[in-house]
Order: sequence, then C-alpha cells, then structure tokens
Amino acid sequence: MVFEGLALLVPVVAFAVAWSLTRGCCRPGSLLYFLDQPNERSMHTTPVPRTGGVGVMAGVAAAGLLVWLAVGLDRALLAALGGALGLAGLGLMDDRRSLPARARFLAQAIAAGVFLVLAAPVGNWALAALLLLGLVWMANLYNFMDGADGLAGGMALFGFAALGVAAALAGQLSLALVCAGIAAAAAGFLCFNFHPARIFMGDVGSVPLGFLAGTLGLAGRDAGAWPLWFPLLVFSPFIVDASLTLLRRALRGEKVWQAHRSHYYQRLVRMGAGHRRTALLAYGLMAGSAVAGLVALPLKFSLQCGIITLCLFIYLILGWQIDRAWRRHDPAGKPKS
Repeated sequence: MVFEGLALLVPVVAFAVAWSLTRGCCRPGSLLYFLDQPNERSMHTTPVPRTGGVGVMAGVAAAGLLVWLAVGLDRALLAALGGALGLAGLGLMDDRRSLPARARFLAQAIAAGVFLVLAAPVGNWALAALLLLGLVWMANLYNFMDGADGLAGGMALFGFAALGVAAALAGQLSLALVCAGIAAAAAGFLCFNFHPARIFMGDVGSVPLGFLAGTLGLAGRDAGAWPLWFPLLVFSPFIVDASLTLLRRALRGEKVWQAHRSHYYQRLVRMGAGHRRTALLAYGLMAGSAVAGLVALPLKFSLQCGIITLCLFIYLILGWQIDRAWRRHDPAGKPKS
C-alpha cells in the first residue's frame, strides 16, 4: 500500500516541479533565461532559451528526495543521482558561458568513476575502463541527440518509464520510483519543448539524463532487475543514431567533437519531415524499443537474442532508407533537380 501511494506521489511531484520551473525559465525576466542563438549548425532559426533542463533536474531531485525519505536509497542510486546533479550544475555553467571541452569530459569521467567505485566496483581494470568510457559516452550521446523539438525529453519519458516498469516487476521499488520520477519530470518539460518549442533542454538537462540512463542501467543490472542488454535496447534509438553518426564522421576524418547536422533525426528534419513529425516517428521507435525490451525480459535467452536481432534489423532498414533519401538531397536538405 505504501508503494502504491508513492508510485502516484513521486511522479506527480516530479511533474509539478519540472513543469513549474520550466515554465518560469521560459519567461524573459527569469534569471535562467539563457538564449540559444542559432548558427549554421542549428535546427532552429530564432533564439530560444536553453535552460529547460533546470526544471527536469529539479523534478528528478524532488523525486529522489521523496524516495530517500520514504523508503531509502542504496549507494548505487545515491551515487547516480548525486553525479547527475553535479553534472547538471556544470551543465548550467556551460549553458551560461561555454566551458572547455576538456573540463566537461574530465567532470564526466570523475562522476562516472565515483559511481563505479561506490556502486559498481569492478575488479577487472579493463572492464572498469570500458564501463567508465560507456558512461561518459552515454552522457555525451544524449547531449548530441538533443537537437530537435521534443526528442530528448521523449526519450527520457519512454526510456525511464520502461526502466521503472521493469524495476517494479523485479521488486526493486526504490529504483522503480526514481525512474518513474525521472520520466514524469521529462513529461513536465515536454509540455514546453514539444514543437514549436518554447525552451530547449540544454546541457544542464541532457548530459545528466544520459548519465542517469547509463548509471541506473548498471544499478539495475547489479540489483538483478535486468541484464545489461535491457537498458541498451530501451535507449537504443539514441545509442544507435549517435554511435553510427560518430563512427561515420570518424571514418571520413571529420572532427567528431564539433557540432554538426548529420544525425539521422537531423536529416529527417532537414528533408521536410519537420520537428513535429520527426519527434512523433521517434516516439514510435522509442515506444517500440521499450515494449520489445519488456516483452523479451522474461523469455528464454534464445528468444531474447531473436528480439534484439529483429530490432537491429529494423534499425538497419530505417538507416538505409534515410541514407537513400538523403542522397537525393543536397547538403542544405533541398531536393536535387
């Protein structure tokens, strides 16, 4: 009965806090009204505030505090939430005045390292290094994918909701409540970020959400809530797009750390799908990957492999179709004559 009450209270509070603060950040008189000025790599044409992540992370913090006071948080959840809030503070500074890339990567590596030491100690140094790189990559890929109205908020809503359901089914109540709170906070932000967006998430929200996707994925694995493939499949719409785009740019000899407009979702927007239709198509993919993961969880390993393979095949077909359509367009996204 206590869990049922918290299952309602935590998301409601997280949504309300995120909605209220995001609404406040949209106002020109707000102290957090930092404008994102469009440039040649932007997907928008007018200045838009980029501090919506303040509302998201405030909602996450409120949810975490409620869960901590009501049922407690273990070291893994405390380390994940603490690291995310620390990265949110750094992201806010970066949104206000751009920080050096080295400083950002160092902070992300420290946050990831602290989490691994406190929550997921690994005796194998090679595996520990791989996990650290994976957490840093998750934080950055989420930031890379935050470039179209409603996209990053939608991935947080679908992704963390799926983690919350799986954690509840596994009896990991604190983890389930935290994930539900993150999903609800993202929903509060989406009220102002869906096209036409009144505010963007910014680094203050996107980097910590990516960090939480990675750390809570590991926390759930260590708690026995799911195998590692589950959070990877749930967040695969972002992981596949960002990873393939990075690989392609690296193979072309481009500077992979520089901003660009070559992600698959950016190509869809530029080819005429627009922000709204691209977001809705992405939501279908996000919902599909979440459902596929939840359906596969209780199945035999062979069937799980089959579902994962099917999802990867779908991504292959979608990528091929977008690449094929893109070849008919020039770099500005206009049809060739």
